[in-house]
Amino acid sequence: MAGMHRTIREGLVVGLIAYVAVALFYAAFDFLAARGTLYTVDLLGKAVFRDFRDAGVLGRPIRIDPTAIFWYNGIHLALSLAIGLVVTRLVRQAEERPAQGRLVLAVIVAGFVVTVLAVGQLTTPMRQVLPWWSIVLANALATIVAGVYLLRRHPGLVHRLLGLQPSRVAG
Repeated sequence: MAGMHRTIREGLVVGLIAYVAVALFYAAFDFLAARGTLYTVDLLGKAVFRDFRDAGVLGRPIRIDPTAIFWYNGIHLALSLAIGLVVTRLVRQAEERPAQGRLVLAVIVAGFVVTVLAVGQLTTPMRQVLPWWSIVLANALATIVAGVYLLRRHPGLVHRLLGLQPSRVAG
């Protein structure tokens, strides 16, 4: 039972790390594009909760909608936490059954690809301000940062995911 609690706790941390990484990426992305740090989040919130689909207005200043930003962040956080829980459950599976390590890695990679494609598909109307490369980069950053956390917590995880035997150091 303690192992399950640890997995849940780690999953929530992994999800939170990924959420923050994506949020910071888009805040910096918007800041560097000189359009305000909440621009992309505002558009995404409007797309999800206000049925915003008119790409013609993207070139003009748009009034910030705090309610759309709040609810979009809530959904983004909930999805990130759910993904974190799934990933840490998969990591636990790889630790308990090392022979399944490659399958676990394939599922994690497939999840990354599906996430990028889903976000890309859902944001098609705003492609001029939310390019594919930013979706891939934001998700890659989240994966790398959360992955580093997991690798530090689970020594030998890389070997299990790749189906390799850990090297033994002669003493």
